[in-house]
Amino acid sequence: MFHGKKYQDSVKAIDTAKLFETNEAMEAVVASAKAKFDETIEVHVRLGVDSRHADQQVRGAIVLPHGTGKSVRVLVFAKGDKAEAAKAAGAEYVGAEELVTKIQNENFFDFDVVIASPDMMGVVGRLGRVLGPKGLMPNPKAGTVSPDVARAVTEAKAGKIEYRLDKTNIIHCPIGKASFGAEKLGENFDTLMGAIVKAKPASSKGQYIKSCVVASTMGPGIKVSTAKMLG
Repeated sequence: MFHGKKYQDSVKAIDTAKLFETNEAMEAVVASAKAKFDETIEVHVRLGVDSRHADQQVRGAIVLPHGTGKSVRVLVFAKGDKAEAAKAAGAEYVGAEELVTKIQNENFFDFDVVIASPDMMGVVGRLGRVLGPKGLMPNPKAGTVSPDVARAVTEAKAGKIEYRLDKTNIIHCPIGKASFGAEKLGENFDTLMGAIVKAKPASSKGQYIKSCVVASTMGPGIKVSTAKMLG
C-alpha cells in the first residue's frame, strides 16, 4: 500500500511498536496529524469476546465531554407534542410516514442520526432494510429510541457516539478532531474506554481488551497501553 510523504514522516517520528500511556498517545496522534484539513482522531479497540454470541455483544452510547467536533444532522420520527419538542431541540427533519416515503422513494439520506419515539417503531420498522446496513436504525441501547426525543436530539448534537462490536470483534469510534489538542482528546478517550470497560459482558473470559490503537485520518496507528483501564 502506498503512503504519502507526510504519513511516512509521521511513522518515522513514532515508535509504532511501543505501547504509549494515554497522554503520550494523544500527544503523538495530534503531532502525526499533518493533513491540510482538521483530521478526525479514531480509536480502534480489539476485544477478547466473540460477537457471534448474543451474550458477548458490547454495545452502547456515550456523550463525549468535548463532543466529536462534527456537526450532526438529526432526523426524528415523532408525532404531536414529541415532534414539536424535537424541532425545538434542533432536529433538522421531523415527521412520520411521510419521511418513510421520502427515504424509500427519493433515496433521501441527508442525515447522520435517526431518533424515534417508541410509538413510531412500527413505522420505522419498514425502513430496516435501508437504515440497518447504514447503521442508522434507531435502537434503545444506543438511546435513539426514546420517549424523550428532545433529550435524545440534544445529546446527539452534543457529541453522543455509539460504540458497537463489528464482526471482527473491534470497536471503531471517533473521539474528536486533531485541533482539540491532547488534553481534550484524552478526556474523550477516557470516557469512551470507561464505558467499554463497564459494558464488559459477564460471560467474557480471559483478557477483555486485547489491544487499543489511536490514529488520525491520515496518520499511522499508535498503540495505547490498556493496563490501567482494567484496574
